[in-house]
Amino acid sequence: MTYQTDCTLPAELLEQIAQQGFAVLPDLIQTVINTAMQLERQKHLGVGPYERSAERQGQANGYKPKTVATRVGKITFDVPQVREGGFYPQALEKGLRSERALKLALAEMYVQGVSTRKVAAITEQLCGFEVTSMQVSRATAELDEQLSQWRERPLGQMKYLYLDARYEKVRLDGQVRSAAVLLAVGVNLEGKREVLGVSVSLSEQEAH
Repeated sequence: MTYQTDCTLPAELLEQIAQQGFAVLPDLIQTVINTAMQLERQKHLGVGPYERSAERQGQANGYKPKTVATRVGKITFDVPQVREGGFYPQALEKGLRSERALKLALAEMYVQGVSTRKVAAITEQLCGFEVTSMQVSRATAELDEQLSQWRERPLGQMKYLYLDARYEKVRLDGQVRSAAVLLAVGVNLEGKREVLGVSVSLSEQEAH
């Protein structure tokens, strides 16, 4: 996968993508918030998973599922528990309050390829503290795998297929340039519209 580290797409385009919806968005939101909650518990306990330390502040006690209705459907999160009580992750509440911004960020990560910079910014905002490069890499790898599975999923039968391109100004390597944004949208046998794929390149003549 090609990673573009300095590419910013217009918010209107990202919002359009997020509103039209990727079927994988609920899983991505679940992954990011679950990761942020796990990091919060680690900070609360003072140790990472399977670590031993005299400074440990308590014991992890598994997870409790919590299903929340969001604008992309119902999502079940794994809320970390602490045996001694007195802990509840703020990342879940922050994530639900900033759901729209979270969806736009995930949409941009999809278009660009999963960006460790984006993942770090999201998790730090949800956690309220800096996360390590190793923690970001783990979350990025999980998101990358989910996106790859979505890109390679069976599409099923489509009655209609719409392929369109529009040019948007993007910031690439410190320069503002025009890039072609290609969208493939299908209408399935039930008459419902589905986003089949999105691709960004400097020219629509390039392979997508």
